[in-house]
Amino acid sequence: MTFPLRIGNASGFYGDRRAAVREMLEGGPLDVLTGDYLAELTMLILGRDRAKDPARGYARTFLAQLEECLGLARDRGVRFVVNAGGTNPAGLADAVRALADRLGVPTAVAHVEGDDLLPRAAELGFGEPITANAYLGAFGIAECVRAGADVVVTGRVTDASLVVGPGIAHFGWGRDDLDAIAGAMAVGHVLECGTQATGGNLSSFDEHPLEQLLHPGFPLAELRADGSAVITKHPGTGGVVDVDTVTAQLLYEITGARYAGPDAVARFDTVQLTPDGPDRVLLSGTRGEAPPPEVKVCLNALGGHRNEVTFVLTGDRVQAKAALARAQFEAALDPRPAELVWSTVGAENPDADTEAGASVLLRAQATDPRAEVVGRAFSGAAVELALASYPGFHLTAPPGTGSAYGVCTPAFVPQGAVPHVAVLPDGRRVDVPPPSVTAPLADLPAPPAPPVVPGPTRRAPLGAVARARSGDKGGTANIGLWATTDEGAGWLAAAITPDVVRELLPEAAGLPVTVHPLPALRAVDVVVEGLLGQGVAASTRFDPQGKAVGEWLRGRTLQIPESLL
Repeated sequence: MTFPLRIGNASGFYGDRRAAVREMLEGGPLDVLTGDYLAELTMLILGRDRAKDPARGYARTFLAQLEECLGLARDRGVRFVVNAGGTNPAGLADAVRALADRLGVPTAVAHVEGDDLLPRAAELGFGEPITANAYLGAFGIAECVRAGADVVVTGRVTDASLVVGPGIAHFGWGRDDLDAIAGAMAVGHVLECGTQATGGNLSSFDEHPLEQLLHPGFPLAELRADGSAVITKHPGTGGVVDVDTVTAQLLYEITGARYAGPDAVARFDTVQLTPDGPDRVLLSGTRGEAPPPEVKVCLNALGGHRNEVTFVLTGDRVQAKAALARAQFEAALDPRPAELVWSTVGAENPDADTEAGASVLLRAQATDPRAEVVGRAFSGAAVELALASYPGFHLTAPPGTGSAYGVCTPAFVPQGAVPHVAVLPDGRRVDVPPPSVTAPLADLPAPPAPPVVPGPTRRAPLGAVARARSGDKGGTANIGLWATTDEGAGWLAAAITPDVVRELLPEAAGLPVTVHPLPALRAVDVVVEGLLGQGVAASTRFDPQGKAVGEWLRGRTLQIPESLL
């Protein structure tokens, strides 16, 4: 009998809770502790770090966490698998060895490389990006684990690969074990964002005691040989694990029912979630398909320069004050930035009992290829209006010089064009061949239409029936919506169409919208292309990563059957 592999997570992003590694190691038994430190924006930041200093380019917080906990991990027999290597996994591996030597803790360190395609950018037709990293799969990680590595460092692998790799090594999965690999991909997707699977950022947060959510514990999975797993957390830690929290994370940034990776395609429309006791949810039934013939590459390039100023409009006549400020400020800009976007935050409420409550923020955001156009000349033009504009004029910050911003664009290359290499603890380099069987992604047939919910309707917020979690994929917003009953799920699948999404979210008018039904999860996945502009680093939206779009959508009203309310 093969026992489950206990895999935990201690980081969902670069800057996550520093104490999480110690909390996970001390909280209960583990076999593997993963950490996800990378995002599209993080790759840009680390790429610029390495351009300044070739020895940098990795997440240095992981080293600080190891310094506190490496001895503890070795005592407890827990290995690390992390993507903290960023744009320099070999550099981080060397730094981990040096740290282990200094601490006197014998540690076998391995790393995975090959994702960095920047030296071949011109050859591959990528232009002149700052970073160019392919999303590698899990078989390189598996080689490192099988070779006895205590710490495995990667660069840009898919987030789920941090879980799939140890699963391959432990259970002996091969390239043909697509269902098992796909199941582990779904598990990895649940774990990758840390406490988002244990009650963090949850639509239904107010259904749980406040003290339960003050300090959520990080999640772990009891991974089984068939790719299924129980999602849970260490006993006695904060937060909650239930079907709601796991559904929320499953729907996060997936852009459809087919969740593609370089090792398999996981069919998220086949995932089954079943309660398995307090703070335990069984994730099972995931079907896998052959991976696509190409892998995704994240290209980060310099997009230009940006700056912003925020005017505070207090009391009455807010619209008139805003009009005066806009007219004066725009007249003072010479030259005018290539892009100037105005937005307001708040609504006029002159009778508020605090000055802040009686104020509205008017934001002017500018981007331009030329740094000087959006530098001090831009913000200074606002300051010069201080004694010459609307009554109560003031700004939220002193004039700033602006900053450069990057743009992430996806590219795709054949799997065989990416050198996937596992560098083992003894220095041996093992080439990881691409999958021999691939298949292009295809659209899934639409499921049968759900039955119509009978009876009268009334206008109510969508949030009365649906819960939500949203996020970004470059400039695309992804919104997962789910119901807690079969009747609510049927209505949701019928009611949420692309046209309805555009009506509920006026900012999406004119944009491509796709709605993917996921009946097994009582959910739909909504994809709005272009809502976030050119991505988080370049976006001029108030919520550049789309993290709150789902909550905005839940607050919008439409006709809902009274039987569901």
